[in-house]
Amino acid sequence: MVVKSATKKRLMEMGIAEEYAHKLATDRNMTDIKAMAADEIASCLGVSKDDEIFTGAMNALAELGQRRQKRRSRKITISKKALDDDDMDLAGTKFNVLNHIFVPHQELVPEEDEESELEPWGLLTTDEETGEPRLAKELLPKILITDPVVQVIKETVERAREANSEGEEEHVPLPAGWLSDRVLKVIRKSPSAGKSIAYRLIVEGS
Repeated sequence: MVVKSATKKRLMEMGIAEEYAHKLATDRNMTDIKAMAADEIASCLGVSKDDEIFTGAMNALAELGQRRQKRRSRKITISKKALDDDDMDLAGTKFNVLNHIFVPHQELVPEEDEESELEPWGLLTTDEETGEPRLAKELLPKILITDPVVQVIKETVERAREANSEGEEEHVPLPAGWLSDRVLKVIRKSPSAGKSIAYRLIVEGS
């Protein structure tokens, strides 16, 4: 009979006394030991199931199984494979909430396109004071300018603008709060509904 030294060492690290670790590791690896029934373990150790030696060994083995299960259950929710073609790929720089599998694609509607985008939703109205047509964006659901999604979009737009204007002496950075009162387009994909579109108004406070 051969005592597997690596297995014996592992058992001792788990808190099992050398004498009993030696018995369990004889002709067995950790997989074999974890597959043993309680009666087999008690018989191998030479103790009853009421003995503290048996209880300690069983607790140590159970704890090992729980740790392995926790490690196995970790799920990666952000990955290159999870990205849509339209998503902003900031992987490798910082956490980008838009790359999360449960966050729908969201994009900023260009100011010049807001009227045409929102007209089908009945948001084109007449201003009571001037009598001129205006967009009632205030009727849209709100999203705070501090929202993680808005911040990702803000940083992406500003970074692209800086890159495009590199070397231009007359370049003026966007002012603070430039996203306030802008419209965000939310595109959700569904296996039953296909694709749904919603809009939200970016505001600085509730």
